[in-house]
Amino acid sequence: MRFRPEKLVIEEAVAETSLVQRVLAVLPHTPVIWVGRVKETKGPRDEQVLEIVKFRGRFIKPCPGTRSYICCGYQILNLGIKCSLGCTYCILQSYFPSPNLRLFANLEDMWQQLRDHLGSFRNRVHRFGTGEFTDSLLLDPLTHLSADLVPFFAGEANAILELKTKTTQVESLETLNHRGHTVVAWSLNPDGVIASEEAAATSLDDRLEAARRCQEWGYRIAFHFDPLLVHPNWQQNYTEVVSRLFSTVDPRGIAWISLGTLRFMPALKPIIQQRHPESTILHEEFVPGLDGKMRYFRDLRVEMYRHLNELLKKGCEDLCIYLCMESEDVWTEALGFTPEERGGLCAILDRQALP
Repeated sequence: MRFRPEKLVIEEAVAETSLVQRVLAVLPHTPVIWVGRVKETKGPRDEQVLEIVKFRGRFIKPCPGTRSYICCGYQILNLGIKCSLGCTYCILQSYFPSPNLRLFANLEDMWQQLRDHLGSFRNRVHRFGTGEFTDSLLLDPLTHLSADLVPFFAGEANAILELKTKTTQVESLETLNHRGHTVVAWSLNPDGVIASEEAAATSLDDRLEAARRCQEWGYRIAFHFDPLLVHPNWQQNYTEVVSRLFSTVDPRGIAWISLGTLRFMPALKPIIQQRHPESTILHEEFVPGLDGKMRYFRDLRVEMYRHLNELLKKGCEDLCIYLCMESEDVWTEALGFTPEERGGLCAILDRQALP
């Protein structure tokens, strides 16, 4: 599963950048359309187009949490938008107006903003992730960005990088000097959910095997059961996922595991219905949360979190497990404590972050 665009649309302003030159070297026979500026259009995504543009905003953004729920407090390193994996529930379908996969090529601006940010807050722990607005490793065979990012973070005493993916494209990580400052993470779901709702992503076994390989190379790994999806026999199916996880990787090398149930802005519902009419994820009952997103009923969310937490703790008592965007009362009922009792969620993850 490798994304190979059949057409490149590139802004002339970034023609000489290292990223564009890397992509052109990997795809020497792919047609290129040069434009002054890529237009912001709406509509269906062209599955075979990759846009490469100059990003005119901030490369570093805080995680888009809300005051109504407890946020993990990590920073987004924004290197591109959209994804070709086609997960039915993906919020990116409604989050960005542009339909196509897009890369930001003015990396010198990114590096400068990153250095400035780290230099301004030397006494803080910095947790960065590139997997919020796109898959962290989906385009790595074209861009080779991990070869730049991983060594950079290896040299930062108070910073780590988390690469979140549903792919197995980890080959470039094997020989990099990471010094424990890069965490490689996968989102996990049962086989049936992957087949029906994440059809273009890699299988559960392939993700776990990629995680095992990264452990062999000395990386810490992480997993995100997010979104947890209600479906027939969900308890048994997630039990099987956890069993296969522990039979494949060493839990002592897991930095953290997050749990989060399906949630979405109301605007996503008609998009899912139109693009994925075969999907069943909207068949459950939902209620609006404090952040305006539609969620499962509270008791169901607690049941799912408690089930996964008990399974994971049974496999390894010392795992760092946290909830994504939930309230203190849900934390108490599902996990038996609140983050405030342990210094806050940001402090909990900061302690886990550094090697």
